[in-house]
Amino acid sequence: MEKREFIDALKELTEKDDVLAVGREVNELRTQFEDYLIEATRQFQIAELEAKDKNEEFTQEDWITPLKEEFYEVFSPYKEKRKALIEAKRDEEEENLKKKRALINQLKTIISEEENIGAAFSAHKEINEKWKKIGDIPRDKRNDIQQEYSRLLEEFFYNMNIYKEIKDYDFKKNYEAKKALIDQLKTLSKVENIKEVEASIKQLQNEWEDIGPTKQELWEEMKNEYWSTVNVIYDRIRAFYDERREKMQENIVKKKALIEKMEDLLSKEREDVKTWGNQTKEVLALQKEWKTIGFGPKKENDAVWKTFRGLCDQFFSLKSEFFKDIQQEFDKIAEVKKRLIEKAHKLKENTDWGPATKSIIDLQKEWKRAGSAGQKHEQSLWKEFRAACDFFFDAKQAHFDEKDKAFEDNLKAKQALIEEIKAYDLPSDKKEAIAALHEFADRFSKVGFVPSKQKDEVFKAYKTALDKHYEALDMKGEEKEKVMFEARINTIKGSSNAAELFEKEKQAIRNEINSIKQEIIQFENNLGFFANSKGANALKDQVENNIKAEQDKLIALKAKLKMIPNE
Repeated sequence: MEKREFIDALKELTEKDDVLAVGREVNELRTQFEDYLIEATRQFQIAELEAKDKNEEFTQEDWITPLKEEFYEVFSPYKEKRKALIEAKRDEEEENLKKKRALINQLKTIISEEENIGAAFSAHKEINEKWKKIGDIPRDKRNDIQQEYSRLLEEFFYNMNIYKEIKDYDFKKNYEAKKALIDQLKTLSKVENIKEVEASIKQLQNEWEDIGPTKQELWEEMKNEYWSTVNVIYDRIRAFYDERREKMQENIVKKKALIEKMEDLLSKEREDVKTWGNQTKEVLALQKEWKTIGFGPKKENDAVWKTFRGLCDQFFSLKSEFFKDIQQEFDKIAEVKKRLIEKAHKLKENTDWGPATKSIIDLQKEWKRAGSAGQKHEQSLWKEFRAACDFFFDAKQAHFDEKDKAFEDNLKAKQALIEEIKAYDLPSDKKEAIAALHEFADRFSKVGFVPSKQKDEVFKAYKTALDKHYEALDMKGEEKEKVMFEARINTIKGSSNAAELFEKEKQAIRNEINSIKQEIIQFENNLGFFANSKGANALKDQVENNIKAEQDKLIALKAKLKMIPNE
């Protein structure tokens, strides 16, 4: 852009009617202009120094200062005008907030003092019409003000006892209308344009307030569904604007972090093939990560890309120079791998399985760390090394297969016990029956290990046999739940992975406890919504009963948690 083009472009932007809409473009133009002046000043200074060095008279025209003054003669009034508009908009929103608060106070007065239903509804209608005509208020107050107004409307309808005067048909019609409106709200999640979402939710909320009441027993659930849906939409709107403000700058921060990683990588030593290979993977990973990051502001984005690309080019240039003499390095790696093969051959017939297995695995890790020995050596060396490792692991497998045969007696004992459990006739006395089933569980857990291939199958058959007897007991309610839980604990004791299963049981109970605690909190919060009317008191009693029921569940779950052994 030429120097006069900056002035022309600025005038064109600042002469537009909506100066708020062009703010970002004006700021970007100003940044470009300042960068342009910095570069021009630098060129001017260079020319002046060169003239002095040559003992020549410096006669170049100084146009920079006049241009800057002319630019800011246009920019400063625009800035003041824009600031005034923003302040005016903020003042207007604050004034609208005062108006809405005044309407809320009027509605509170009607609710607490007006006894004439006709006069109350007339006043409510006037307030509602004024409310809808008031423009935007500060964003951080919108949700609280709207919820307060909606709460008062609910209280108004309840206190006026309008439900006595509305026919069942009207209740049903209002219910269906509100349900349909909630469905419309939910469809907004599929609308990508946030401006459209904002306009739609305001319209739908106004429609919601215009719809009359429905049956009280349906109202709480519907109200909660409505507000949860509305809150999700507003959360999305807030998140969108927060993300849009921060995303581009975050992208620049992320890209600068990758540049730092690339600079750090270049500063490291690279003296062997393996290091070059590992660092090449790191560079490629950084390049891949770079592609996943979105754009930042154009000027900064171009600058960071130029820096990052230059560092990558530098790395691959150094790599190209290194690999000119790579064959010598391949030969060194081949010698390292030959020594690893010798060690593998010495270990392959070792029957001290634990230490020998660790040593073989360590050799395999060293093999990987050594890197490639090149096409000339790598395949033949790997074939010999793998054959030595396979020899060892085949011998180890054969050994443990033979060892599993020693557990056959335990397998037969457990299978016999399972058949005994299946054939057992439960006595009619419940205590005697439960004691007998506990004894079966103790006997099963005391039998030793079985072959690993059959352990899951045997345990499943054992559990099924015991569960069938427990299900046959004549138990109900809390007694059955307690006995069945004790049975599950006793059954798990006979498993080869009892500790793991006990931990899963504990975690499941903890999760259920946390869920119930959240339910109690929600019920307690709901108590604050009820007004002092007959219907509200009934709902309040119901919620208090729900809280008591959930607290009883907590006590039972905590008792179960104590029953699980700490293995």
